[in-house]
Amino acid sequence: MYKPIVLLIISNIFMTFAWYGHLRFKDKALWLVIVASWLIAFVEYCFQVPANRIGHAYFSAAQLKGMQEIITLVVFAVFSITYLKEQLRWNHYAGFVLLVLAAALIFKK
Repeated sequence: MYKPIVLLIISNIFMTFAWYGHLRFKDKALWLVIVASWLIAFVEYCFQVPANRIGHAYFSAAQLKGMQEIITLVVFAVFSITYLKEQLRWNHYAGFVLLVLAAALIFKK
């Protein structure tokens, strides 16, 4: 039951780098960062697809998506602060909390 969660965390780390990692390399050609992002995204899919395949034995597709969104927010917050050196403000955190509450509703019976 925890394996899909771990795989989703790893998947989200790769996808966050694929989507936002290039922001530190604005001097590089756009085509180059697109190719690099696609290569990183391929690795992300190698974790995401098994996570959802395995996870669907325990969770509904909607629950997997809600879980993925919560994981994405946590991974992005850490990434933004540590890698991009961008501080999050109170309104970012407040918005994230509301999104987590929305995603958590998916798990209500």
